[in-house]
Amino acid sequence: MNKSFQSRGRHAGFGPRTVLTLTAAALLGACAQMPAYQRPAAPIAAQWPGTPTTPQAAPAIAASESKVIWQDFFADPSLRQLINTALANNRDLRVAVLVMEQASAQLGIKRADQWPTLSAQVAASRAPNSSGGITSAYQAGLAVTAYEIDFFGRVASLKEQALAQFLATQEASHTVRISLMSAVAQTWLGLLADEELMAISKQTLSTREGSLKLVKLRFDNGASSELDLHQAQSLLESARVTLAQQQRQRAQGENALVLLLGQALPDEVRQRLAGQKLTQVRLPEVPSGLPSDLLTRRPDIRQAEQQLLSANANIGAARAAFFPRISLTAGVGSASSELSGLFKDGSWGFTLAPQLVLPLLDAGRNQSMLASAKVGFDMAVAQYEKSIQSAFREVADALAGRETLAQQLQAQQAQLEAETARLRLTDLRYQNGAANQLEWLDAQRSQFASQQALVQVRLAYLQNQVVLYKTLGGG
Repeated sequence: MNKSFQSRGRHAGFGPRTVLTLTAAALLGACAQMPAYQRPAAPIAAQWPGTPTTPQAAPAIAASESKVIWQDFFADPSLRQLINTALANNRDLRVAVLVMEQASAQLGIKRADQWPTLSAQVAASRAPNSSGGITSAYQAGLAVTAYEIDFFGRVASLKEQALAQFLATQEASHTVRISLMSAVAQTWLGLLADEELMAISKQTLSTREGSLKLVKLRFDNGASSELDLHQAQSLLESARVTLAQQQRQRAQGENALVLLLGQALPDEVRQRLAGQKLTQVRLPEVPSGLPSDLLTRRPDIRQAEQQLLSANANIGAARAAFFPRISLTAGVGSASSELSGLFKDGSWGFTLAPQLVLPLLDAGRNQSMLASAKVGFDMAVAQYEKSIQSAFREVADALAGRETLAQQLQAQQAQLEAETARLRLTDLRYQNGAANQLEWLDAQRSQFASQQALVQVRLAYLQNQVVLYKTLGGG
């Protein structure tokens, strides 16, 4: 048994120099079948819609490329607290991080495939022989089993594919993080608007209750008609309907924020909500930069490119399947017919058994796998280009909203001032009998509508700033 073990090592004919030569050849051949990657051209315009295209304007736009970190953009203490809570407790973000960790583990597996696995082996057997006795055999040593020598880059391509998948999940977690911060900010702004709208409705409801009492007093004294009385009642009930809708919207907004936070709304934040107004919120202007900046700013575009790199590596693995696959099984250790003879002089030996498998007839399986890999790459290119186009459209929409909503906010403020002045003058005219009740009630209704509209436009303007910050890649 001892001689047999040693003779296998001698007949294999592979010394340390041969093993080093094979290893070097494997490293030189790694990724040999993987196509050279070239980033596809971005299928978007060179400028944002409405941006000056003169050469003098370009440097000024490019100079505004610097990012704004989220702690500087979301400067309000309450909002910062909410965002930090969401980042720590949100389940969607937690799942995204776990997916990334799982992809990291898969990458570790593929990296390990590039190296031989060394195992310790101990074996013992007893069997009857032809002479009627018992033959014993004992072996102990170290072994490398079926290690693939990657001459044609199949294993390296699979490792590159796993690496790209891991980086893609990493970028996906960044996308979830930015989206979460944006959603928390928008929901928080919505709650501030709801509080402000309810305060306006409650004040209007109180005013209309007083107006109804006045109209009823005039009706009881014959100075107003029954129609006037019902008009005042209708206006009062309309304010009650609006208040009930806003209270429902406020409750649903808080429920949405609780889901984003992953826990109940902190009491100190809840207390500050009632006393804070949208006019107190200040969000800095976000520099838009150039459209090409999206390739480095937006994590979803970087994720799509990593998917593209993964598909490219998959082509390399599919091409390598057409070539021979070389594996190596080797061992070194001691063998003896007696347990006490293990590890003694003369019991040592080694084995070296390379194996080459060359596909000859597979009914077109490898060709179909290569065709599938190439189509997958083309699909990844289309997805990458679509992600760029979608990002361009989102930023363009947000930039258009920033300009038009600023103008709308200014006009809405002017309209409210005009409606407030109109109500004051109409009330004076009504008290002195120069205006009828219909004009008076219409002035109240118009002012209330303008107050509500101003809050909603201001909310839309602030939320659009958050959207622009998100679409430009966050910070």
